Amino acid sequence: MRPIRRLDHVAVAVSSTEDALCYFRDTLGLAVVRSEELVDPHVRLTYLDAGNAYVQLVEPLDSTLELAQWIAENGEGLHHLCFGVDDVPAAAAGLAAAGAPDVSLASGRGRVSAFVPGPTSHGVRVECTEFRVDEDVETVAGWLPPAGS
Repeated sequence: MRPIRRLDHVAVAVSSTEDALCYFRDTLGLAVVRSEELVDPHVRLTYLDAGNAYVQLVEPLDSTLELAQWIAENGEGLHHLCFGVDDVPAAAAGLAAAGAPDVSLASGRGRVSAFVPGPTSHGVRVECTEFRVDEDVETVAGWLPPAGS
């Protein structure tokens, strides 16, 4: 069974959303669709419309966050790929390496999401988020049909 239905977003870790918007919005011309501040983890998520997926700017708002430390060590850049799936906990657990920790659920854009626990694959973290036919098929191109269809 293929758990992935579509690419939802490509996340870029940034030190400053406003600085990043000078490039992603002003230079590339991507429209800001939504911006939200999460309490736990304390980050700002900004979604830009890239046609059939989003570019998500992820800004840590607390210097003690793992993400802030990651940016300090690695610099700004690609943080993770997020795929739309039908069953977030099952997909994240199914994509995890044997012996990986349990899946921890989170949210963003009003959707349940979870990072695939354990080590990254090829240096890229993978996140799963809810696939919603009404929003992801009818209003955005690029979705994949269910396996076996």
